[in-house]
Amino acid sequence: EIGSIPQISYDDAMRYYGCDKPDLRFDMQFVTLHSRKENIQHIQPNHGFKVFEEAEAVIGICVKGAAEYTRKQLDELTDFVKRPQIGANGLIYVRYAADDTFKSSVDKFFNADTLKNWATHFSAQPGDLLLIMAGELDKTRKQLSELRLEMGTRLGLRKKDEFKFLWVLDFPMFEFNEEDNRWYAMHHPFTSPKEQDMAALSSHPESVKANAYDLVLNGSEIAGGSIRIHRREIPDIVFDILGFSRDDAKEKFGFLMNAFEYGAPPHGGIAFGFDRFCALLGGYDSIRDFIAFPKNNAGRDTMIDSPSEIDSNQWDELHIKQNKSNS
Repeated sequence: EIGSIPQISYDDAMRYYGCDKPDLRFDMQFVTLHSRKENIQHIQPNHGFKVFEEAEAVIGICVKGAAEYTRKQLDELTDFVKRPQIGANGLIYVRYAADDTFKSSVDKFFNADTLKNWATHFSAQPGDLLLIMAGELDKTRKQLSELRLEMGTRLGLRKKDEFKFLWVLDFPMFEFNEEDNRWYAMHHPFTSPKEQDMAALSSHPESVKANAYDLVLNGSEIAGGSIRIHRREIPDIVFDILGFSRDDAKEKFGFLMNAFEYGAPPHGGIAFGFDRFCALLGGYDSIRDFIAFPKNNAGRDTMIDSPSEIDSNQWDELHIKQNKSNS
């Protein structure tokens, strides 16, 4: 029996777990010691530790009962977060020993009273280990998320026969790409904004929340959906924010825009990834054995013998020209 499923907002998921699909089979929530963006400061000034002084954020986790981790084990964790896939510059540790003393990798800069204050802020107890990372806020959260999952795995907390569901709500409507210098829809452009955010849609798109939702199981998204736009004037505003001209929007989405002219009822939906869902229920990490119509190494579906040849009318319909030259 599943029972009631807890809910969390996207912002809180990122703040406490560093990802939008938290694994709730174990705790280890993030604790923020410092964040310029959020105006949080639990580190005394003038400590001389440049890593913290230059960081936009200093965030950590409390690993229960891990104060006895050896230097070798801590070095392994440092190497883990420095891997190119994660990209951290390093890892700070604080051991809270059973005799109520502290040993850390930053003893040169912070005294025992300061470390004690940190431990209190983390709700740590004697025998616990604090693991702390510093850098840009969003990047540090993502890196610490990987470390949190790694610690959950190492400590045997991610049990395959335990199932923790979670609804993730209130996603941002848009995300800004610095390289392209433009907004993108986080889900799709026909996701409806939250009703209370409609007034801010044109003036403050960064503050608008989408009426979207994901269902997460053990750290994997197994379903996602949204309430869709049904008011005719909203798509025009959304496409303006996304940088589409009216002609571009009409060419790509004209059939939907025209449908709005006839009135659309409030509507929404959700789509399940049953292959991922079944894999998790079966205790598998890969969906390979659960794909309904698997492809072989050549990319062919042997059950229905696809892809097949397409005729000239289909090429024309897709506006694709074939280059038949031998060069």
